[in-house]
Amino acid sequence: MLFEAAAACEVFGTDHSELVDPWYSFRVCGSRRARVGGWLRADTTHGLDALVSAHTVIVPAQDDIEGDPPGELIDAVRAAHAAGARIVSLCTGAFVLAAAGLLDGRRATTHWAHADLLAARYPKVTVDAGVLFTDEDGVLTSAGKAAGMDLCLHIVRTDHGATVANALARHLVVPPHRDGGQAQFIPAPVTHGRDHPLADLLPWALDRLDQPLTVEDLARQAAMSSRNLARHFHAVTGTSPLRWLLSQRVRLAQELLESGDDSVEHIAARTGMGTSATLRRHFARVTGLPPEAYRRTFGTR
Repeated sequence: MLFEAAAACEVFGTDHSELVDPWYSFRVCGSRRARVGGWLRADTTHGLDALVSAHTVIVPAQDDIEGDPPGELIDAVRAAHAAGARIVSLCTGAFVLAAAGLLDGRRATTHWAHADLLAARYPKVTVDAGVLFTDEDGVLTSAGKAAGMDLCLHIVRTDHGATVANALARHLVVPPHRDGGQAQFIPAPVTHGRDHPLADLLPWALDRLDQPLTVEDLARQAAMSSRNLARHFHAVTGTSPLRWLLSQRVRLAQELLESGDDSVEHIAARTGMGTSATLRRHFARVTGLPPEAYRRTFGTR
């Protein structure tokens, strides 16, 4: 499928060394029979045997999910995983990972329209059709289409920190961070700019992350009931008000840890977490690292 392959090529194959140097060393690997989008020939310079030497392997969406993935591809992905590579699937690329046995006992996702088929064909996989992406012990899967870009940015954020990922998102003109647990399917149309009921509320809340905001505070500011607020939040952001607030607090903490030398206690106060213990608990759950380790890895000062 063209869209997912193009997303990976744009994020990792385009030179973004102005953000961090060196950027990724990127190769497109495949058989000579490979096609992209059903009509473009994939002029790959590397065969599937090159996967075993990669640090990260990204399997884009496959067009035909009714048949079994090519055996040579399954073997190559399995060998790369055995060699220690991080394995990533975008959209229906999850069917390749499942066929290789890499999703057995793991939570995974794919495009919501194909989640039932993935679960039925591979019962050892815990298929979660309600999230944008999953990241479990070096095996990552994304939902369909635009969620593949979310996962690519998540990988950049994991490797290089929030500042680099946010700068790349600005360059690509996409949202800088959508939490992996966010709903994959939002019933209302996607809104842009100020054309939605929370257009004034969201920036108001972002300017007050240092305050202990509650759902009632947000509802009062938006002049609506808490129930209506929750409904609008799910329609606009795909998540609940409190979960959105928490993700924004953690994102602000990431930026402060990367760019400054404030103490964890001070950052906890600036992000509205209250105490350093609360910050550490939520920060480690979202990023996988305690604040101090995150600063050592991604700090720029």
